[in-house]
Amino acid sequence: MILGVLAVSALVFLAWSQSWGTLTVTADGASGHALDVPGSTAAPALAALGLAGLASAAALAIAGPVIRIVLGALQVLLGASIILSGTGPLVDPVSAGAPIVTAATGVAGTESIRTIARSEAVTAWPAVAILLGALLALLGIAVAATTTRWPASGRRYQAVRFASEDGRVLGADELVDLGGDDSENHGVDAVVPDADESPDDAAVRRKAASVDNWDSLSRGTDPTA
Repeated sequence: MILGVLAVSALVFLAWSQSWGTLTVTADGASGHALDVPGSTAAPALAALGLAGLASAAALAIAGPVIRIVLGALQVLLGASIILSGTGPLVDPVSAGAPIVTAATGVAGTESIRTIARSEAVTAWPAVAILLGALLALLGIAVAATTTRWPASGRRYQAVRFASEDGRVLGADELVDLGGDDSENHGVDAVVPDADESPDDAAVRRKAASVDNWDSLSRGTDPTA
């Protein structure tokens, strides 16, 4: 379903970049001059609507059930907006191409443009945009209706829990010595400070014991090599 939203949104961008029709401009009885009307002029909002569709598809990949319902409703609104953007140029191509006529002739105003311009051809892209808007709206309805059946997103990091053989979760104080005897602990003994030992001597002895423990655990080899 997410791939469907991505595909429809990408096709909306494609429709926006294509030619939507041709207008013929005549002035003072002169021969007509054909002007191409691109989708970016006839329906400039399609670019923003297609981008919003892509963003909603990306959000669906990480959203929870409630947010998916909201995104589904948003996609229905986007689909309706795309339908409206495609309907205008299909019903009134001269008005949709008015900016092109103004740039070519300097004539402004819809009524003035109608006196010198007429529609010669309308391509299939306005109808394609309407169809894409309907598909996006249907996908939005499907997303909202099936949100409870989507697989739950898993956690990337989970807390590590230690349990004994009987299934009881062990605390930190119980993890000090799980092995029991010296053979299971690979011969590593805890460093017990002497009563008459100075702090500096104890620190030196702990450091030496750490080196011995490392050698014992790694069996004399460097595991990082």
